Amino acid sequence: MAANATSRPGDKTSPGVEFAQRLQQVLASSLAPGAAVCIDPSRLARIQQQYAREYAELWAGLLDGSAQPRVDDRRFAGEAWRSNRFSTYTAALYLLNARAMMELAESVQADDKSRQRIRFAIQQWVDAAAPSNIWALNPDAIGEALRSGGESLRRGIDNLLRDMQRGKLTQTDESQFEIGRNVATTEGAVVFENPWFQLLDYRPLQPRVHERPLLVVPPCINKFYILDLQPANSLVRYALEQGHRVLVMSWRNPDAECGHWTWDDYIEHGVLEAVRVAGEIAAAARPAQPASRRRAAAARQRADTAAEEGGINALGFCIGGTLLGTALAVLRERGRRPVHSATFLTTLLDFSDTGVLDVFVDEAQVAMREATIGHGGLLAGSELAAAFSSLRPNDLTWNYVVGNYLKGQTPPPFDLLYWNSDSTNLPGPFLAWYLRNAYLENKLSRPGALTVCGVPLDLGGIDLPAYVYGSREDHIVPWTTAYASARLLGGPTRFVLGASGHIAGVINPPSSGKRSHWRLSHGGRAAAASRLPDSAQAWLQRADEHAGSWWPDWSAWLAEHAGALQPAPSAYGGAGYQAIEPAPGRYVRVRA
Repeated sequence: MAANATSRPGDKTSPGVEFAQRLQQVLASSLAPGAAVCIDPSRLARIQQQYAREYAELWAGLLDGSAQPRVDDRRFAGEAWRSNRFSTYTAALYLLNARAMMELAESVQADDKSRQRIRFAIQQWVDAAAPSNIWALNPDAIGEALRSGGESLRRGIDNLLRDMQRGKLTQTDESQFEIGRNVATTEGAVVFENPWFQLLDYRPLQPRVHERPLLVVPPCINKFYILDLQPANSLVRYALEQGHRVLVMSWRNPDAECGHWTWDDYIEHGVLEAVRVAGEIAAAARPAQPASRRRAAAARQRADTAAEEGGINALGFCIGGTLLGTALAVLRERGRRPVHSATFLTTLLDFSDTGVLDVFVDEAQVAMREATIGHGGLLAGSELAAAFSSLRPNDLTWNYVVGNYLKGQTPPPFDLLYWNSDSTNLPGPFLAWYLRNAYLENKLSRPGALTVCGVPLDLGGIDLPAYVYGSREDHIVPWTTAYASARLLGGPTRFVLGASGHIAGVINPPSSGKRSHWRLSHGGRAAAASRLPDSAQAWLQRADEHAGSWWPDWSAWLAEHAGALQPAPSAYGGAGYQAIEPAPGRYVRVRA
């Protein structure tokens, strides 16, 4: 690694030069050996000069007693930080250092992947170094210890020891939640299960339902009930209220005996099997024809054909969408068309830009996973959760370090964080294939580059109607990449962009009245669905912003593809599939 900078004699101990040296140390730990970067000398000089000036002004103000500096950061928003002069200046100095470090990181000249890794490494270092994370420098924590007579310190140590025993950081009061009691409460039953998943059939909420049920493929890297947290924000319940019959896959949380499962297994025994069962249930629910033998036989033939050709609609969320897209490509290659339309929510099919997650994927890291668990074994759910928490360290790590350990507090109950902490394991062969072929080499986007379940993949062969949703502030699936994924599909595709991030953008019920979304609305829904501009930015320039949730737009689109209304089924399952146990079933209750 080479870092080029210029300095004048006598400047070696200046604050700006010290920061340049500190940056080099952090860079050395974040880049592969031999990687070369450089820093633009003129930009470095400007950062050094500005830092030295502000550094001097800060300490001059401390010494002469002039007005205190402004500290605009919620970590230091408490009255104790403002009323204690030492704490105010400690926070101000930290923010000055942090800003200079990030500016230096931005000034590095390197390839895009290296620059992203540098920014990520510097951000991790900066967030960890905050004085709010150190008990002796945190006046809020010290004040709490004094007020409680030391009780907060005892509670904090207890919290730390408990979390060390559990092997993870507590983000919410998990004792306040129980799956099936106050999360994942929509009424239904398990009607099919195999070693990979359970299929949930939910009780209809309307007397008449569309003939094509909606099959939901959730992500297997976490649990399905993000789509059914509470009645007020449940996408499952919303679809039921709109007159759809809803079937949801609940993936098994893999244990040691599942360590050999592959990507092909999740497609063949997972998504394709769910599509088959859902199609048979849909066909069996269609109204019977008049009872003559000839007409009854014709009806059975029509039902069988309907089960095979467009008998259901499907929805995939996050990696569930990637699995669904792969499965649809396999079905097309096999000459089968059991799915009429597909919805993809914050889904990567094109992996050309994977956002901040790219920092975890390079040849060395993928090769390490292949060597250690690629032929058998598990990635522990705690390791996966830690990786995602590192994407937002202040919100998902240090906030709870301060509250739980320094102040001895119990975090408040929050259903979303309960779900977030309910980790799942991943089979090593499945993960290694996914990292290599999708994230690292982007082969899913190239026709014929991959063979899955014995057939070559071509996502362009998926010529059914598709609804693709991306979130504008998504740090896991950048919306521009979700748009690029939409353009891979071969059928009429409608793209909609929502505000907020990966979860909050998706789970945004109309009743909340929050956020907005963008869509191509001129020319009618059919016209907007059939023509996507060449680039994401060109699409955004043409799109109109609409207040509120995107759910009603999706619901109207789905109704166009859901078929005629018919009497709602009076029992769960059908076609020989019966209720096995009440929803949400056993699989979702298994903890990693």
